[in-house]
Amino acid sequence: MTEPPYHDVTGSGPVLLLVPGGAGHPMGLGPLVDRLASRFTVVTYDPLGLAHGRLGLAVPDQRPADWSEGAHRVLEAVLPAGERAYVFGTSSGAVAVLDLLQRHPRRLAHVVAHEPPCVTVLPDGPERREELIAQLDGPGRPAAEGASATPMGVFLGHVLRPFTAYTLDSGSGIPPRPLTIAAGAASRGELLHRTSELVADRIGCPLVRFPGGHLGALEHPVEFADLLADTLRSGGRDSS
Repeated sequence: MTEPPYHDVTGSGPVLLLVPGGAGHPMGLGPLVDRLASRFTVVTYDPLGLAHGRLGLAVPDQRPADWSEGAHRVLEAVLPAGERAYVFGTSSGAVAVLDLLQRHPRRLAHVVAHEPPCVTVLPDGPERREELIAQLDGPGRPAAEGASATPMGVFLGHVLRPFTAYTLDSGSGIPPRPLTIAAGAASRGELLHRTSELVADRIGCPLVRFPGGHLGALEHPVEFADLLADTLRSGGRDSS
């Protein structure tokens, strides 16, 4: 049997799969994981193995389906028979968990997708996507050579463009339940907050505002973890 992709497990209770943003490296998520581990068996997925000795190795261009199918294999390895998992993804990880919910809804109890950069949902989506890419990977960024030596380099070189191209149309097949879209309370007025609102509206699922901005899981781990636990357990609720 093929080994599941790289992941770490801590805590006890129902399974909660975490899918980090960026290039999937879980750096900085320790305080969030520690807070959640008192209530969940936290499974932190590392889709490219960057925290498991593979940083600096060659990385092919990534697709949301690559990450979501890997996440499914992790769940198949860790979930007890007959049980369903809670799932949280942020940024590029949020795109992956939307794809996971579309492909494998039967093993999922509830999914929270925090600020997925699905900017093509916007009326001016192609232009906004180009702006976002230019903002993150414009002049002043390091040269592409040796980019695989850092998580940011991997993200810019192999994740940013394909993940921001992820589309949500009327036939996407993503069920509105069990799903909550999360947006940062401090992100109001920003591109990914607006994107989150429109994604929730397009799918027809609740929108909950979480502490902080796009990096709220790193900036406010305790408050973020507590609201995440409540949202997962309650099935989501509308928030203004």
